[in-house]
Amino acid sequence: MDLEKLLKTLRVLQAGHFVLNSGLHSQFYFEKFRILENPDAAVKLCSMIVDKFKDKKIDWVIGPTTGGIIIAFEVARQMGKLAGFAEVREGKRVVGRGFDIKDKNVLIVDDVMTTGKSVKETIDAINEKGGEIVGIAILIDRCSIELPFEYFATYRKVVENFEPAECPLCKENVPLNRLGGA
Repeated sequence: MDLEKLLKTLRVLQAGHFVLNSGLHSQFYFEKFRILENPDAAVKLCSMIVDKFKDKKIDWVIGPTTGGIIIAFEVARQMGKLAGFAEVREGKRVVGRGFDIKDKNVLIVDDVMTTGKSVKETIDAINEKGGEIVGIAILIDRCSIELPFEYFATYRKVVENFEPAECPLCKENVPLNRLGGA
């Protein structure tokens, strides 16, 4: 499967001049909701994660809110495991809702990793609840940070981001787009 072609066809991977939620500028934008709105695409990408971790003993698949919930559900469904999520409560990411992950093997999944913040917060939330992390899987990795667990991304494209004052696209007067959440 030509994953980059699929991502372009679905309008997930877009080229141009974008302002990210962080305020940084980028030449590329990944609109994860184009995957999440398309069950066939989500199933295909999640099956790549399942194939990668099929030989691991996994009890739970946990993803951070928002998109990570859908990825966790589909990966868990395909594996025949339990699915849960780590949500933000009072400024801190937690695994709540009665998800009993203490001493259980957990696979963390997410949709797009830009800075790694939600994944790192999910690691902390799982550790706080006594879960044992066996791996991390991301649909799209755009930053390629080091993580202390077995790691897999279905698609990886390291993208340089720029402070607005230093953005070469701004200096070339390339029109700026703000897509996230619009």
